[in-house]
Amino acid sequence: MRSLATALATGLALAALGGPAHAQGISDDVVRIGVLTDMSSLYADATGKGSVAAVEMAVADYGGKVKGKPIEVISADHQNKPDVGVSIARNWYDNEKVDAIVDVPTSSVALPISALTREKNKININSGGGSSDITGVACSPNTVHYTYDTYALSHVAGKAMVQRGEDTWFFVTADYAFGMALERDAADVVKESGGKVLGDVRHPLNTSDFSSFLLQAQASKAKVIALANAGGDTTNALKQAAEFGITQGGQKMIALLMQITDTHSLGLKATQGLIVTDAFYWDMNDETRAFSKRFMAKVGHMPTMIQAGLYSATMHYLKAIEAIGTDDAPKVMEQMRKMPINDFFAKNGKIRIDGRMVHDMYLFQVKKPEESKGEWDLYKLIATVPGDQAFRPLDKGGCPLVKTN
Repeated sequence: MRSLATALATGLALAALGGPAHAQGISDDVVRIGVLTDMSSLYADATGKGSVAAVEMAVADYGGKVKGKPIEVISADHQNKPDVGVSIARNWYDNEKVDAIVDVPTSSVALPISALTREKNKININSGGGSSDITGVACSPNTVHYTYDTYALSHVAGKAMVQRGEDTWFFVTADYAFGMALERDAADVVKESGGKVLGDVRHPLNTSDFSSFLLQAQASKAKVIALANAGGDTTNALKQAAEFGITQGGQKMIALLMQITDTHSLGLKATQGLIVTDAFYWDMNDETRAFSKRFMAKVGHMPTMIQAGLYSATMHYLKAIEAIGTDDAPKVMEQMRKMPINDFFAKNGKIRIDGRMVHDMYLFQVKKPEESKGEWDLYKLIATVPGDQAFRPLDKGGCPLVKTN
């Protein structure tokens, strides 16, 4: 499978193919948003149709127009393949007059889309991809990383667990850009907090059989078996870990990226006690509940952080266009960085020069079945981590843009 370095190199090469950047404005009398997502595979529940619905809800709530121009939403399935994703994005930019591409789960797709967006001088607002390299070595003046990243996921949960004495770790890692970045960032925080990494094993993306990987993790005797994967890979690994009786043997399981749809699918009996880092939970306050109930009525499940983030990001993008009267990418990006984000998703959120949207992150524990009062009453809040502590410091990511500002 594709390593992080290979994903970066391949992505940049794919994005470099093609013609020169196009000038931009509202010349076609339409603001067009493309939702590039996973419609059919392991991230479809966390993103997919729900991501499209979230963007459509934001557009409808905005009134369907910005500065008198209609807003259109189109969508496509990138199939978790960089070449497919880049091909769709290139066609959108060159022929469909798409102004902004949003979502883009799967970091091996997200990285080349970010590079292509820079080449075309458009806007990319990433909610679904996780690699912290999106605002690090691969940062772009045209990309916002909105909802979460591997640094925040690993630092919020990893530090808390090591401080509780769970200080030896073994990683079961998805063998592509996201998994590699998540393991790297989590291993760093474990070591910085005084813990040790006893080993790791890498599995193919979207695999069904975790037996050999889990047996290696079990044999390591590590106190914590950390899943550096997501979506269907996480749920399959947790199901099989339960079958092997891993937690009964005294080892702790942590899913470094666990969506609420994953927890709901597995059920509280299988997930109770799990530590989860998230950027959003539906039952935090009146605002989160109001949005989430509307979303559930439309989609059929509570929103994931990725989907809630997309609603917020879309509204922020449209407000920036409204404020300056153009959808010219550099001007819109500058305006988005100027405006704070205050809504149900984030309070006093801010977009840094490296593209990172900084906001509070949350540490949850999955409830026991007897603690739950309803189908989606799944989490209890352990800690709120301020954004400046949750996300990587601006000067630590290696983003070239930081050096010139």
